[in-house]
Amino acid sequence: MTATSPATVVLVHGAFADSSSWNGTIERLRAHGHRVIAAANPLRGVAEDAASVQSVLDRVEGPVVLAGHSYGGSVISAAAVGRPQVRALVYIAGFIPDEGESAGELAAKFPGSTLGETLEPTPLADGGVDLYVRQDLFRQQFAADVPEPQASLMAAGQRPVAAAALDAASPAPAWKELPVYSLIPTADKNIPPAAQRFMSERAEAEIVEIPDASHAVLVSQPEAVAELILRAAR
Repeated sequence: MTATSPATVVLVHGAFADSSSWNGTIERLRAHGHRVIAAANPLRGVAEDAASVQSVLDRVEGPVVLAGHSYGGSVISAAAVGRPQVRALVYIAGFIPDEGESAGELAAKFPGSTLGETLEPTPLADGGVDLYVRQDLFRQQFAADVPEPQASLMAAGQRPVAAAALDAASPAPAWKELPVYSLIPTADKNIPPAAQRFMSERAEAEIVEIPDASHAVLVSQPEAVAELILRAAR
């Protein structure tokens, strides 16, 4: 990759989603000449998930723009530490934690999240607990502006997050050393928009708000998501 080649964009999904949630964004980024990798986020804990994303970053040559959705924001904040090829961080309805903060703590910092009442805990053989969003409540909670047939497929294919991951304390974040961009959907029911604004302003992010968009803004508004990532890449 030459100095003039477009940056590689690495995308990290959040809880209750998978890499396919980035499909519309990927198409648009590729149309602008970017190589794109949608990393599989294990959703087991911030440290473990960041290490998984770092293994992806370590095989990429040249500059990288790293983007995370929702809990994926916590992951990219940690994964970019010590990775000088990462040139910018983009948060899509994402957590932007400081050291010692957890996703659960930040989501509860401001009123407005109704996620807790839609969760379906599933005990695991190792004593842990996985969390799913109830399928019958998934669209209204997570993807209210996504067409019902598509939201139904997302609900069936959602990947669970370990309950412990949402309470895991974040390490020292990379966002203090990098340009930061943040897209905030104003009808988000998972992470209150007020919490997203607080984190974004603290990180001195360039902020874009999408009126009436749901937490699944990367699915419902891929053009806006791609445009912000392209801005970061420029």
